[in-house]
Formats: sequence, structure tokens, C-alpha cells
Amino acid sequence: MSTLIKPGAERQLKNHSSFGQAVRNSLTMAYRGLLKIKRTPEQLFDVTFQPIIFTLMFTYIFGGAISGDVVSYLPVIIPGILVQTVITTSIVTGVQLREDMEKGVFDRFKSLPISRIAPLAGALLADTVRYTIATVLTFVMGYLMGYRPEGGIGYVAVAALLVIACSWAISWIFAFFGVIARTASSVQGISMIVLFPLTFLSNAFVPVDTMPDWLQWFVKINPISHLVTAVRELANSGTAGSDLVFSLVGAAVIVAIFAPITVRAYMRRT
Repeated sequence: MSTLIKPGAERQLKNHSSFGQAVRNSLTMAYRGLLKIKRTPEQLFDVTFQPIIFTLMFTYIFGGAISGDVVSYLPVIIPGILVQTVITTSIVTGVQLREDMEKGVFDRFKSLPISRIAPLAGALLADTVRYTIATVLTFVMGYLMGYRPEGGIGYVAVAALLVIACSWAISWIFAFFGVIARTASSVQGISMIVLFPLTFLSNAFVPVDTMPDWLQWFVKINPISHLVTAVRELANSGTAGSDLVFSLVGAAVIVAIFAPITVRAYMRRT
């Protein structure tokens, strides 16, 4: 029967089967990541306590000085805290990837009849759950403090999906660091050096026009500022402007650049 199948068609069926196996194995590895969270719930401390602490701290410290009162500051700070928290959470992808490689977990995976890319893809998929938890908690905390997004639940959901998608894209950068770095602590150190100026030198916490002129140019071109503005427009007014397009295009460019080089480096090292 197999002799009746043309060589090209047989090769196409084989590739389709390999792709299907890679998807199934990646989902299995993602489930493994979720089980790790279930067994060690302290892994969620950063996505549970950080949104609460940061929202309370920044709102009550800066609210009166910037907007006159806390309630008026919430439409400004909640989107900023959301982006800052979820983007920072994406660092964990690279750190845990490096830890698993140091412990020899990936060496054991090589002996299994699974797709080689599955452990990497599964880790990236599982971490979207962390982003979702951080996103929901930030909005819930804001609501409890009096934040009422005028865009409505639909646009809030779109804003949440935008932040999760952009964070997933950025996690490819930290996954690359996790593959090439020597230790998990170095991954965290490098990642914080990259993220710290991007998140704090943005419009996430204070209006841009309150900053010195020499700093405003960087804040205006900072991709984090565009993402924060897109979230504010969606949640606060139910509008989608150029910042939304810029954020999506930026996320696509990051994936297009870092996904191939991360996979290539990962294949070489495993």
C-alpha cells in the first residue's frame, strides 16, 4: 500500500505527523509546568503578592501628588502596574529554564521519545498562566480600590489579552538568556538590567510632560510606554489607536527575531 504513495506525499505526511507530535508533546510539557506550580505554589508569590503590594504602594504614595487623589490616579496607575508586573513576570521563564538545564532535567528529556523542542515550548506555554494570574489580580485589586474602567468588560479583556501576548513575546528574549547563560542568577541579573530602565523610564507611573526634556525623548520611544498607552486607551475609554498597532507589531518582531535564535541555541545545547 505504501508503494502507491508518492515520495513527496509520504514526506508531507511524515512532516505533518512530526508537527502533530511536537504540539502534543509541548502541551504535555506545559501541563508538567502547571503541575510544578501546583506542587510548589510559592512559585506564584511574584504574580500574587507583587500586583497587590505595588498597586497599594504606588497608588497611595504618588496618587495625591500626581492626580490630586487616589481615585483619580487609578486610571493612570492600574494599566502601568499591570504592564510592569506582567512584563517583569516573564523573567521567570528564562530563570526556570536555566535551572532545569543546570539540574540535568533536559538531559533526561533527550532520552525520551518526544520532540526536542517540546520542553522549551511547553515552558513558554505554561508561563502564560502566570501572566493571566497577574493580570486578573491587578484588575481585581484596582476594582477593590475604586477603579472603574469606562471601556467596559470587553475592552478590559482585550487589554488583558494584549498584555499577556506582549509578555509572552518578551519571554522569548529571556528564554534566550536562559539558554545561553551559565547560571540562573545571571539570567535574572541580565534580565533586570534590561527591564528596570524600560519599565521605570516610561509613562507607567507619571505623565511624560512632568519629566525633563532630555528624558522625554526616550520615554516617548520606549515600547513599554506604547503598551501602557494602548492598555489605558482600551480600558479607560474603549478606543484602539496607533499604540495598539505598535505594540502588536513590536511583539511580532520580537518573536520573529528571538524565537529562531532561541530554538537554534537550545538545540545546540540540548
